[in-house]
Amino acid sequence: MRDVGLQSVGTWFPEQWMSAAEIAAASGVPEDVLVDRFGLDGKHISGPDDHVSTMGARAAMVALDEAGLDPADVDVVMYFGSMGKDYYIWSAAPKIANLIGATDSWALEMSYVSCGAPVALKVGRDLLRSDPDIETVLIVGGSAESHFLDYSNQRSRFMFNFGDGAAAAVLRAEHGHTILDTKIITDGRFADAVAIFAGGSRNPATAQTVADGEHFFDVPDPAAMKSGLDPVSGERFLEVARAVCDGAGVDTSDVALLAPIHFKKSFHDWIVDQLGIPHDRVTYLRRHGHMSGIDPLVGIEHRWGELRPGDHVLCLAAGTGYSWAATLLRW
Repeated sequence: MRDVGLQSVGTWFPEQWMSAAEIAAASGVPEDVLVDRFGLDGKHISGPDDHVSTMGARAAMVALDEAGLDPADVDVVMYFGSMGKDYYIWSAAPKIANLIGATDSWALEMSYVSCGAPVALKVGRDLLRSDPDIETVLIVGGSAESHFLDYSNQRSRFMFNFGDGAAAAVLRAEHGHTILDTKIITDGRFADAVAIFAGGSRNPATAQTVADGEHFFDVPDPAAMKSGLDPVSGERFLEVARAVCDGAGVDTSDVALLAPIHFKKSFHDWIVDQLGIPHDRVTYLRRHGHMSGIDPLVGIEHRWGELRPGDHVLCLAAGTGYSWAATLLRW
């Protein structure tokens, strides 16, 4: 079975940046709480021409340039980012492929929200392993989720760190940094804990749902979510991280870089400490916030130049649904 590697990562972020002070003014959450507890100095905000497709295409071109490849070399374009896409019931992958000129590729769409990066790395690796005709997979994710926040809704305050941007990665057979394995856990008990609850078949969009502000993220029962999810989420993060490292014979404390999604500082620190990884080997996206599925790739891109042959890199994520995933790579 042929090895599959991560050859390059590209990122792109909108010019507009919303500071913690501005988020505080919009939400009523004190600035010091946002900085110290949310771990958020600010986040990028997409403009009127910045969609997951256009931002994703820009990140994709950066990744291809870094890999020394032409868009015509791409066999599969896979979208794995936010479901808050350009249009409702619409696929971003074909649009991205067209925007970058990947005319010889076919498109694959994944809807895995914040858990996207580790799962996309797994799916891309598995495609390359299973089909000898596929040599290059381009995974692309984007987030414009800042625009789906209602800052007056305190039920959704833990999502006020949601920001915008895009990331892409080139995966190739027998090239790059080896994607070793992925572990995933899903607990469907929390499937309805977080969503945009208007616009789907259960609650179709109407003038009333718009007037009532139902087309933003919401948490119908924060107390039930906290009492149900909080006791298990941390252990699920640790379980997938330890399982994927154990499978490769790697101790978590020996991981050279942990690239997790962005979450509140105390939870971040607890996970890092439980895994025994020094904090200087961990990315924390204080100036980006949480950008749906792309956070781990952004973290890797930020620290790419520090990694050395033989290093192990751990991507760690979770997403509404609820799923937790970890992917381990060897440099």
